[in-house]
Amino acid sequence: MNKMKALCLCTLLSTSSTAFATIVEFETSQGSFQVNLFDQTTPITVNNFLRYVDQNSYQDSTVHRSVPNFVLQGGGFKYEGTIPLDRIETFSSIQNEPVLSNVRGTIAMAKLSNSANSATSQWYFNLKDNSVSLDATNGGYTVFGQVTTEQGMAVIDKIAALDRCGEVPVVNYTSSQCSDTSVDPDESNLVTVNNIVIIDADPTTAANLSPKSNTLIDNVPTPTPNPVPEPEKSSSGSLLTSLFLMVGIVGRRYRKKR
Repeated sequence: MNKMKALCLCTLLSTSSTAFATIVEFETSQGSFQVNLFDQTTPITVNNFLRYVDQNSYQDSTVHRSVPNFVLQGGGFKYEGTIPLDRIETFSSIQNEPVLSNVRGTIAMAKLSNSANSATSQWYFNLKDNSVSLDATNGGYTVFGQVTTEQGMAVIDKIAALDRCGEVPVVNYTSSQCSDTSVDPDESNLVTVNNIVIIDADPTTAANLSPKSNTLIDNVPTPTPNPVPEPEKSSSGSLLTSLFLMVGIVGRRYRKKR
C-alpha cells in the first residue's frame, strides 16, 4: 500500500467512532443472529456498513431477495405502507476489497454489474459456497463478515425457505395473492430487519474465526447463468426501476416463484 492510499484509509477509519465494532446482531421478524465483521481485513467495507448502521438506515428494512441455494439479500428497501417498496438512501459507492471468499455463512456486498467499485448499502448472505461464481466475477464480491453460530445460520435458512413472490420472501401470503394485482402484502407479510445493533466493539473478536481467502480473484471466472446478487442497470439508466424489476416488484404486481 503506498503512502497516499494508507493516508486515505486512516482518514476514512477515523471518521467513525464505531469503525472497529466487530460483532453486530441482526434483529429480524424471523429471529436474531450475530455476525462478526472483519474490520481488520476489509476496513473500508466494514466502515461503510457501520455508517448505515449508525444512521439507522437498516432499521425496519426489508429482506427483498431470496434465491434458494444461492443468496439472501437485504439492505436496499423499506416498506413505508405502500407497494412498491421505498429505496434506502445511499451514500457514495466504495472501493472493492475482494480479500475473502464467498463461502456459506458469510456476508458480502451487492453491487452493479460490470462495476467492481459500485457497492453502497445492499448486502447478502451466502447460503452455500458461492466462491466459484462470485470470488472472481465483477472484480470479486467483498466478503466482510461471517455468521458466528449454526443457530444463527438456522435463522437465515428459515428465511430462505419461505415462500416467495417473485424473489421476495413472504410470510402467510398465498400463491393466489401473489398473482392478484388488487391485493398487496403489508408489513406482516414481509421479512423485516427490525434493527442491526453493535454487540461487541473489540476489534480482535475475529481472532478465533477462520475465513477462507479469495484465491480466485486473479483467475478467469467460470461463467454462470445468474452469477451475481445485484441489480442490473436498466436501459433508461434508472437504478430504482431496475431494482424493482430485480425483486419482482413492478407497480403493484407480485408473481409467485416456485
